[in-house]
Amino acid sequence: MTHSMMPNDPRRLGDYELLGRLGEGGMGTVFLGRSPDGRLVAVKMLRAEHAWDTEFRGRFRSEVNRAREVPGFCTAAVLDADPDHDTPYLVVEYVDGPSLSDVIRERGPLDGGTLHSVAVGVATALAAIHGVGVIHRDLKPQNVLFSLGTPKVIDFGIARALEATSRHTKTDQMVGTVAYMAPERFDSDSDHTVGPAADVFAWGVVVAYAATGRTPFRADSPAATAARILTQPPDLTGLDGSLRDLVGRTLAKDPAERPTAHELLDLLLAAETGGALAQRPELLMAAEAAQLTGRVRTSGVRAPGRRRAGRWVAVAAAATVVCAGAGFALARDQRGEASVSSPSASRSAPAPRSSVAVAGPPRIQGPGVSDQLDRPGLWKADRAADSAAGWCTFDRRMLATTHMSPLYQCKGSPDSFAGDQTITADVGVVSPGACAVIWFRMVDQRGYAASFCENEIRLGIDESSGNGFTSEQRVASTAFRVGRTHRAGIAVRNGIAQVTVDGTPAVSMPVTDPQLVAGRVVLGVLNDASDRDATVAFANVDLRSPVVGQPAHFTDPTTGSSQSVVELYSYDPVAHSAVAQPVIVMDSADYCKQFKIDPSDIRCSDPFQIVESRTKVTIPVRSAPKLTVWENVDGGADIVSVRAGAGRSISAAKFTKWLTASQGGLVAVTVTNGEATTLTKIDNS
Repeated sequence: MTHSMMPNDPRRLGDYELLGRLGEGGMGTVFLGRSPDGRLVAVKMLRAEHAWDTEFRGRFRSEVNRAREVPGFCTAAVLDADPDHDTPYLVVEYVDGPSLSDVIRERGPLDGGTLHSVAVGVATALAAIHGVGVIHRDLKPQNVLFSLGTPKVIDFGIARALEATSRHTKTDQMVGTVAYMAPERFDSDSDHTVGPAADVFAWGVVVAYAATGRTPFRADSPAATAARILTQPPDLTGLDGSLRDLVGRTLAKDPAERPTAHELLDLLLAAETGGALAQRPELLMAAEAAQLTGRVRTSGVRAPGRRRAGRWVAVAAAATVVCAGAGFALARDQRGEASVSSPSASRSAPAPRSSVAVAGPPRIQGPGVSDQLDRPGLWKADRAADSAAGWCTFDRRMLATTHMSPLYQCKGSPDSFAGDQTITADVGVVSPGACAVIWFRMVDQRGYAASFCENEIRLGIDESSGNGFTSEQRVASTAFRVGRTHRAGIAVRNGIAQVTVDGTPAVSMPVTDPQLVAGRVVLGVLNDASDRDATVAFANVDLRSPVVGQPAHFTDPTTGSSQSVVELYSYDPVAHSAVAQPVIVMDSADYCKQFKIDPSDIRCSDPFQIVESRTKVTIPVRSAPKLTVWENVDGGADIVSVRAGAGRSISAAKFTKWLTASQGGLVAVTVTNGEATTLTKIDNS
């Protein structure tokens, strides 16, 4: 609703004519404006008290520049800003619709598909915002507007600049509404400790409010509400099903226990079973696109009694029509370079195949998984003596066997994939009557499936894990006769899945089921011969989102001889394997120079940046590798040049205990002839 202008309100700000008032809040006054081309816009004039503060103007400029990179997935686009105006202002897309608080006040709490759509829409916006390194800091129902039924999040991109300034000018003042603030927001050093997890907490409060009409920590005063947030569990009465569990996870006191915005969106889309999003195709498209944008975690190396240094940065890149996205490439380094993480590692890698120009930092488009399947790693061995259904074992490859069941699925990567993707694996049929199966976009026990049998290849929807395919396509083929191995592939492009054998197309079908827009990839076996066990083999599985634009290059720690840095998720001394994500640690100045980031950007003032490959790999590990700990973390940028083996030795028990408490902790790894020989944890906790 537009209100009349006040007598002292300006009639113009820069090139924008001001037509009326849309609202007023702690950050300033919002006007309905008209741009020079006649377009209606929302113009936010910040409070005059900030105009004199040069520090604020610099922060405001940096935050606005970053906010303008946010793709328009359930967000109101930032169109213009003038940090140097007498009264700084921001121009954003005008959303002509009610806020979530207006809707709840007028119509009552939401439920069913409407509630799920709001949850997805706000999570989509957070994924887009966090994907370019922006933190909202003031997410609340008043900042969720509805445009033709689709939620759009507003007011991101300036809260940090305002809060940083207010914390230097006014005692204990911060930007935000208490009921939606995460526990870490009340820390006296919150400017350094607040990250994207605080927005995820606010998402949980917003969704709980949308479902119940009240906030989960409601009390009689702001101070009492803050006390509940810090000490009490949330009241989620009235919120049911999987959404209740997910909201509960986002309201964890410890930020590290909350899912990221991208993980949140993955889980929401995977839980979409009622077809509500099929009725909102524009929301579904935005959500799927946001899944594929850059994933950023602002955190650093854990150390007790010390703030985390630096931040984790996902690589950013060229945009496609639907969303911005790119991929990565693992640089196969056979030369044993001494520097484990310098920018030269990417420069010495093979030239990228794509010739698309990169504007700004390259963006990662979704997850990747790579596993030789010669030992337990991302996929697990699960043979039990009394197993009636079947088992998975390893003997230089992964063997999947059915016993007293028509099928068996191996326990593998939990990562969810959406949109375009490629799946490749070496596949072989070991026993007569067996069919090797690759399921994709699996949600619970339903998903698409490609089966590779002795006499045919099939592609369809598996309605209930082997109880029959629907929408099935078949083609006769003798490629997978017993004892033969071929490279099987599944490529999903523009809503079509195509199965290939050694790169040659075999069968294809549309993948348009609205309930299967994202899900896991599963490997397993079907038994077409019910009178005996059936066994198939898999090796060298590779799950990728496609590269658009120039990829970043990371050292591959699974082959050759090299030194590199990884985020380590698990180490199994019995299976002689580790699960990790390759990363590159860069000095922030070099990072900003290489990726053409404005030096005034706050990322350029951090000690270092960690560029994530977004790909998990299984690394072969030598029996009893050398385990050490690097102790000089306080040096900040020194982390850029850390070498595997640096520091003092550590016992396997202490290393395992640390890893259990620090999933994804930084580790420098030395690989010799395709086998990790040294693991150095870059943490002294």
